[in-house]
Amino acid sequence: MIQNRKIAIPRYAEYNCAMKYVVEQGFEATCILPPPLTKRTEELGAKNSPDFVCTPFKTTLGSMIEALEAGADTILMVYGICRLNYYGELQEQILRDMGFDFEFINLSEFNTGEKKNLLRAAKAVNPHVNMAKLTKAFADAAIMVDHLDDITARYYQDCGFDPGHSYPRIYQRFLDDMYAAGSLADIERGYRDARRAFSRVTLVKPAYPVRVGIVGEFYTVMDAFSNLEVEQKLADMGVEVHRLMNITNSMLRPGGKAHQAQIRDRSVYSMGANSTTDIWQAQTFAQMGFDGIIHIKSANCTPEVDIMPVLANLSQDYKIPVLYLTYDSQTSDVGLMTRLEAFYDMIEMRKETAI
Repeated sequence: MIQNRKIAIPRYAEYNCAMKYVVEQGFEATCILPPPLTKRTEELGAKNSPDFVCTPFKTTLGSMIEALEAGADTILMVYGICRLNYYGELQEQILRDMGFDFEFINLSEFNTGEKKNLLRAAKAVNPHVNMAKLTKAFADAAIMVDHLDDITARYYQDCGFDPGHSYPRIYQRFLDDMYAAGSLADIERGYRDARRAFSRVTLVKPAYPVRVGIVGEFYTVMDAFSNLEVEQKLADMGVEVHRLMNITNSMLRPGGKAHQAQIRDRSVYSMGANSTTDIWQAQTFAQMGFDGIIHIKSANCTPEVDIMPVLANLSQDYKIPVLYLTYDSQTSDVGLMTRLEAFYDMIEMRKETAI
């Protein structure tokens, strides 16, 4: 076993709790959690990135810089279904040009679909890894992710109707439990405690609340810092917020071909990344009678630009308003609030008229 290896993975929403669990319980290494994303993270990434890369590239690069500053000696870079697959090589070179001395493990190099390469990836992290322990850690982490997505969904659907403001405390305590978990029992206990605490809160919720569905680019739509906490802002206005895009639905229980079949009248072929899922989710929200849809994307994200005409047609067919939000390192919180408030006023008036 490589002694004293300190592994960091760029910040991604709150999913680092599951990554931390795998590193510590599966690879038996030390996990260095990068600091929570801040304006400094964004500025570090933007300063050292090419101008026209997408915003998540800059954010993850900034997170890597802060992880190395925090003492990490190894960066583990994940892979994805878009240009994320190509981030690693360029980000590694940028970090080395900045003078950092570290080991870089790029999982894209092992993303061939062959089992032997999964083993190679595991051995790259820890040559003496116990595969039984690693397999168990991954299984536990998958359960943690499922619970995280469930509690997060419950939080945003109901926190806007909690006059006592108990929900934020419960949610934060749940996150603390997940980051501290050292066993499946810890994970299940934290999940049960959060569900029980939520059930004890008395909500003041109208019979027909304003409901908004969120769709969009995989990273920005799930990461609260990257989207300027758009879900919390909507909830604070008294909106029931729904987002189907998460790791559970996209990776643990993906729809894939079934989703493509259900939207074949709108899109015969995939336009890349999670475009098919986005269209299917937007159509699902429209069919369920939601009051509005918000489409979130980072700047320079080609698949999300490509689906915008499809969403416009869907908006017309179902008579459901769609708000398009594009994020980059210059996006203003004030400007976002102005657009959200105007969108909320519109869909609330439409709902009152309909009722």
